[in-house]
Amino acid sequence: MTTDALRGETLASIDAAQTPEALEAVRVAALGKSGSISQLMKGLGGLAPDERLKVAPVYQALREEVSAALEAKKTELGKAALSARLASERQDLSLPSSPLLSGTVHPISQVMDELSEIFADLGFAVAEGPEIESDWHNFTALNIPPEHPARAMHDTFYATPAEGGERMVLRTHTSPVQIRTMMAGKPPFRIIAPGRVYRSDSDATHTPMFHQVEGLVIDRGIHLGHLKWTLETFVKAFFEVDDVTLRLRPSFFPFTEPSVEVDVGCSWEGGTLKVGGTSSWLEILGSGMVHPKVIANCGLDPNEWQGFAFGCGIDRLAMLKYGMTDLRAFFDADLRWLKHFGFASLDVPTLSAGVGA
Repeated sequence: MTTDALRGETLASIDAAQTPEALEAVRVAALGKSGSISQLMKGLGGLAPDERLKVAPVYQALREEVSAALEAKKTELGKAALSARLASERQDLSLPSSPLLSGTVHPISQVMDELSEIFADLGFAVAEGPEIESDWHNFTALNIPPEHPARAMHDTFYATPAEGGERMVLRTHTSPVQIRTMMAGKPPFRIIAPGRVYRSDSDATHTPMFHQVEGLVIDRGIHLGHLKWTLETFVKAFFEVDDVTLRLRPSFFPFTEPSVEVDVGCSWEGGTLKVGGTSSWLEILGSGMVHPKVIANCGLDPNEWQGFAFGCGIDRLAMLKYGMTDLRAFFDADLRWLKHFGFASLDVPTLSAGVGA
């Protein structure tokens, strides 16, 4: 059989193969140990040098062409088999899911929904902002001076400066959202700003990335009494306890004046800390009246507009409410932990039915 005839017959056989098994049979017949093309290649050694130089390139080209045709056909058959499999393995999405495959809502997501539900009932909107912030929004606008320890490299993750030289940071709190809100609109403002924040710290109660929620109210005639009532209402709704006592201790934050740390009354029951009573106290958040310089930095007149702000860690709220002891487990992606502490997808927080599970 001539080379051209062998080429035509082999390519025709490849084209006619309809299954991977049939294609493999063609490959063995052509390129196997005893295959027709393999026999041609083995016969080169018995040819005269001049004859070998003449026919060797032809045989080699034939082998490469057949190999390429086999690979192309194999790919074609594979795609056809996949398409047939996808068409035959349709899943009825209306069927109930298997309990073994059901997912859960992460406690952080659940607590964020609870916070949004509570503050929405109080007339607060949810505001968001970028996680990579300018030094001005994250520090300067909030009346944090250049020498403040919060700006130190061991506390803050600094990013590459933006065009023009402005230093960028992974935001250390969600307070920049308050600045952006005040600069973008006209008062009055009532917002909460939940989101991820970043600080260089890691142990059982600290992680380099964690979640924080801050609240801001800007209006005329706002005073510390409004702050205390808002926090009491929030704590009662979140922990679902009517017997709640708050203690406000004087403190200092650059962005509020006066500033107060807020403690909630607690009690120990069976080795577990419970919110309610006054036998013990637990610090839960920092707050205060928005500093006049911060209001002025946002283009507002502090003589006309006053307000209060507060902030707390969402992760710690979840730990306190749902009895978790190690913050690092929140980010381990352990399915056993998620199954134990997670929430069903239909456990939607409502004030009427209870925000907790």
